[in-house]
Amino acid sequence: MTQISLQLSLPHEAMFLILPYLPLFELLSMSQVCKSFRDALKHDILPWLNIIVDKPINTRFSDEFLVKIMSKAKGRLNVVALRNCFKITDEGLLQVIASNPLINKLYLQGCTSLTIEGVIGAVKLLTKPNHRLKNLAISGIYNVKIEDFQTLCHLMEINQMQMKQIKKNYYHMRRELYTFKQESQPSIDVDTCPKCGEIREVFDCPRDSCKKRMQQQQRQLLECRGCFLCVPRCEECGVCTKDEELGEAACVDILCLNCWLHLPKCNFCNKAYCNQHAYQQHVGSSLGFLCSECSFQSTQSSH
Repeated sequence: MTQISLQLSLPHEAMFLILPYLPLFELLSMSQVCKSFRDALKHDILPWLNIIVDKPINTRFSDEFLVKIMSKAKGRLNVVALRNCFKITDEGLLQVIASNPLINKLYLQGCTSLTIEGVIGAVKLLTKPNHRLKNLAISGIYNVKIEDFQTLCHLMEINQMQMKQIKKNYYHMRRELYTFKQESQPSIDVDTCPKCGEIREVFDCPRDSCKKRMQQQQRQLLECRGCFLCVPRCEECGVCTKDEELGEAACVDILCLNCWLHLPKCNFCNKAYCNQHAYQQHVGSSLGFLCSECSFQSTQSSH
């Protein structure tokens, strides 16, 4: 191979700057584009130090695939972010943790096959002397008790003062996947709900009046602060909706009237979809936007 043809076959240098910021699905897709991309990903360890697993491959992500992918970091993983990876079990997680003691951010949101005992085992491995776990996300994992939460806080050396000083947690921003690029993240994403006492994600209210009330009052039990089961919130803006007039939604989520007014509506029933479920809209050349229910009824009446 001549020097010119060799240069043409090599990926552009700028690509190596982009690779570490891509989620796993895009990395795997790039490896299928051509031989030069595949070789670049095979021999460059940097893209594999921060693994983010989200849609569309999260539901197919098994223990075997997890261990295989994580091994590409050669024991130097920094960030593991698994979002709704239902097939990942304690065995697969602990195998990865044992081989990668340098992990400093571990996000396991919605990984419902994991147990809290397995999570505690993983945190114990990552908080040994000379280890440096800084952030942990476990919302969506079942049966987390107060004593489990206290154990995790003790292992990660989190005290109540640190919990009070963390950045506000807003409901409408919960779907933003924690990544190695974000700053000022909470050390752990769950807390004791001031309403029900369960260990869940606890949300603050972004409404200006609620913020002012929080500054004026020193009480811990604010009326609009709590988990998603205790305090209903607008899917779009995250404000508490108690005693509020609501807009009719075409999906199961709650919409405050202000957000409802700014969202597109079904031509027949005037219900709106939140942005999360906007993909359920049915758009036809003559009918325009229809919700799934009206579209079904329209189809039935035409037969």
